[in-house]
Amino acid sequence: VVRRRLLQRYEHQPFISCLAGFYSCRWKRYQRERTEPGKCCCSMRECMFFPLLVAAFCFSLVFLYTWGEGKNDYNGFDWYNYGNLGFWFLWSLLILIVAAVLFAYISLLLVLALCLLAEGQQLYLHWSHKIGTFLVLGFTISSLFALSILWRDHHKTVRLSFQVTAPYLHIGAIAMMVLLAWPVALHAIRAEKKVTRVIIVGPYLAILLFLFLIPLGMYSPCIREMGTLGPKPALIGHRGAPMLAPENTEMSFLKAIEHGGDGLETDVAISYDGVPFLMHDDTLRRTTNIQEVYPNDTDKAASFFSWDALQKLNAGTWFLKNKPFVGMGSLSKADQNQAMNQSIYTLSSFLRLADSHNKLVIFDLYRPPEKHPYRNLWIRKILDVILTEAKIKRHLVLWLHNGVRPFVQAVAPGFQHTMGKKAPIEDLLKHKIVKLNLVYTDMSTEDIRKYAEANITTNLYVVNEPWLYSLAWCSGAHSVTTNAVHLLKDLSQPLFLMTPQQYNIMWILTDLTSAFLISLIFAL
Repeated sequence: VVRRRLLQRYEHQPFISCLAGFYSCRWKRYQRERTEPGKCCCSMRECMFFPLLVAAFCFSLVFLYTWGEGKNDYNGFDWYNYGNLGFWFLWSLLILIVAAVLFAYISLLLVLALCLLAEGQQLYLHWSHKIGTFLVLGFTISSLFALSILWRDHHKTVRLSFQVTAPYLHIGAIAMMVLLAWPVALHAIRAEKKVTRVIIVGPYLAILLFLFLIPLGMYSPCIREMGTLGPKPALIGHRGAPMLAPENTEMSFLKAIEHGGDGLETDVAISYDGVPFLMHDDTLRRTTNIQEVYPNDTDKAASFFSWDALQKLNAGTWFLKNKPFVGMGSLSKADQNQAMNQSIYTLSSFLRLADSHNKLVIFDLYRPPEKHPYRNLWIRKILDVILTEAKIKRHLVLWLHNGVRPFVQAVAPGFQHTMGKKAPIEDLLKHKIVKLNLVYTDMSTEDIRKYAEANITTNLYVVNEPWLYSLAWCSGAHSVTTNAVHLLKDLSQPLFLMTPQQYNIMWILTDLTSAFLISLIFAL
């Protein structure tokens, strides 16, 4: 019997050597020290450092989740950096990869530590890992702080994400507590002093009880009774289909129509000689080849170019070079050739295209800068294009600009007047507003319901991720503006949709199963 136990212990040494080697760089058996469960597992210095390792794990997890759930706005983040740095790069993807690597690294160290504790080994984290832990802690804390300052609305996105991910995060947290039960039980049961047992088990049970009860405070519009889900929100292509084609080009709008978009969104500027054209940025640097055609005018406002000059620019080659969206698929050869031959699109052509396919249109209007000949005539010029040149069906126009709304209502009756911010229902009805165009972070099931009761529908922008579209669907939004018409069109029902009964069963079964397993671990 003694020989068998010694043999089992000897055969077990390679496993412990791997654990201690990766954690402490102590690969030899004589370099390691055992500790009895319930007694201090390491020196005072290591005891002081272990909470930092746990903190690094928590902060890296929070940052990874926060940044991962912000994928909906990666393009906006990259565009912001382009404006400041002057060159295009997928910084959002780089940060996501770094966050994932750092979290995996800290998670591995923590798992190794728990395994060593379970094997009765004293903890000694190698100095290189301690430096790595400090780096992870510093990077994640500073990144979270920078997000809170530079991207203030991001916390709203994270809060919204909890409405769809919270039930599954709850299951993950419970599973982690079950895995932690073994080292906790091992050290608590064999502890010599009662105070030590309380110190070990008390916080564990408090966290476990909190996790068991937290579903009582959860809310999600996607947890609802059968038959109460509203219709699927209509899809309005944000600058067309910019994940499939260069934004604000004919190809982009055709792609949005091809994939079943219900409407088209764009941005309108006016050339120096009075031709309304489609352009989001103030300058032409990002979305044209102006560096090649007019290298001395790269910082010149787009509105100060004549239409003849704008026609000489290519509006598609940048798309193939920069690949502006994370996760963009490769284009077919035909699509690549088509993208390379795109030019700046006029408002008149855009409206004719939408009218021919019976699609809604909504656009942001950019007033020309000072000293522009059409600075004070821009609204009249745009209305002239809508009413006289394009002659689009008026009910297809969602008029968003609020500056001269009474004038527009007088000369162009029939537009669907849209407001870009929340307002009292009485004021909206007074100004004949029939739709709200709100940033998605303003999403509120209660507000959407109240506006709908007054026959005021809600459009949310910019919604790209399936989970966010699902939340908008469950919240009752009438439509969303999106870069991903081709992805969202295929959703047949919201993700994470379940009835209260299904959720209660999932919650209770999770708690009961985990309680049974934890009790079994402590009993053994």
